[in-house]
Amino acid sequence: MSRSIRGVHDAPCAGKWGTILGQMPRSMSISAQLQQRAERLLPGGVNSPVRAFRAVGGAPPFVVRAEGQYLWDADGNRYLDYFGSWGPMILGHAFPPVVAAIQQAAARGSSFGASTPTEADLAERIVRACPSIEKLRFVSSGTEATMSAIRVARAFTDRKYIVKFEGCYHGHADGLLVKAGSGVATFGIPGSAGVLEETAHFTLALPFNDVTAVEEAFAQHPGEIACVIVEPVVGNMGCVPAAAGYLHFLRDITARTGALLIFDEVMTGFRVAFGGAQALYGITPDMTALGKIIGGGLPCGAFGGRGEIMDLLTPLGPVYQAGTLSGNPLAMAAGIATLEYLEAHEAEVYARLEVASAAVADGVAQEAKKAGIAVTMNRVGAMFTWFFTPRTIKDFRTAATSDVTIFGRFHRAMLEAGVWLPPSQFEAAFLGTAHTDADIALTIDAARTAYLTIAG
Repeated sequence: MSRSIRGVHDAPCAGKWGTILGQMPRSMSISAQLQQRAERLLPGGVNSPVRAFRAVGGAPPFVVRAEGQYLWDADGNRYLDYFGSWGPMILGHAFPPVVAAIQQAAARGSSFGASTPTEADLAERIVRACPSIEKLRFVSSGTEATMSAIRVARAFTDRKYIVKFEGCYHGHADGLLVKAGSGVATFGIPGSAGVLEETAHFTLALPFNDVTAVEEAFAQHPGEIACVIVEPVVGNMGCVPAAAGYLHFLRDITARTGALLIFDEVMTGFRVAFGGAQALYGITPDMTALGKIIGGGLPCGAFGGRGEIMDLLTPLGPVYQAGTLSGNPLAMAAGIATLEYLEAHEAEVYARLEVASAAVADGVAQEAKKAGIAVTMNRVGAMFTWFFTPRTIKDFRTAATSDVTIFGRFHRAMLEAGVWLPPSQFEAAFLGTAHTDADIALTIDAARTAYLTIAG
């Protein structure tokens, strides 16, 4: 197994931020001061709840710089990063071609509010990778992508109900914050205050991987279900793959009943395979939501599908959707640079990710077994989760049996060793091409020590 796909980030950085893993200063005083200041200005001191570390304890480091597989905090501590900005950093932080593309685009102007050639340039790359998408529209977030896709699905079918699955998070639009996993699961709440019952009424939240529940929902609402939206590999109750045949079943029942099948590939798109989970599993959804990797780390999302569906959007059709910064030229440039590299090095990139992810995911799970700690590991490509439970994880009910207290102790021990995992039991971890064999060995060693501390 090679050290990494590219050598540009392999050498440790020198200077103030060059602290070597395992020899980190333990001071977090500057981050603590920054947290206190933030709490005076921002609710909870954060702009996204999971950053607050409430689920794992301890104070969150404040990041000031990132490169390759590493993050540096305000106190000069260096961390090996296994959440990668929650997925988009498949090529590592500050990947030179992406940085160069952003700089060149910024020199020409950061926002125009008008059409640019780069919008179609990136769209062509996405359509080439995902044949189910004939047309798409760019937005600025995954939430916008899923929300807009559902709006179009309702217009296309002239139906009100949608089916989603417990533990799947599709953004924070009102109708989707029903048993939504991820953030709401992390904080132990079923949904969100402020969501009207009248809105939630049209969302049918079903157990994931349960064929009978889906069949019953369609039987109880004949001709009323507009769409089924699903993460083909769930990442928001931890990594939970679909059971064998389940996605094909969803494709069949939606096709038979006139509902649309929407794949939420905000996480899985260009991560589990170049063409996403739909390429990996050989499924053709009616619509797809994308984000994260397509923006190369900048805020960007997209939704797309068959031409006849997408042509319902204004200015061609009656479905209104708009975004002042949609198709932002900086995000388009970063996305083009990222997809260009992935397409040119597809075989090498995804083969490396598979081998490296298997090594770290299996290695950490084996150390838990040696220490007598119950851990179930789920992985699809470069997405994985260590669930602190002996149960097989197939849905949110089984994921919820995880011991979040032990996970919190594990997370804190790994962070102290310089390994930064997602600060929630219910979030998938991600690995990128910048992670080396030495990084994987260090991670496994850190896990061994953490487990001994927990077991002791």
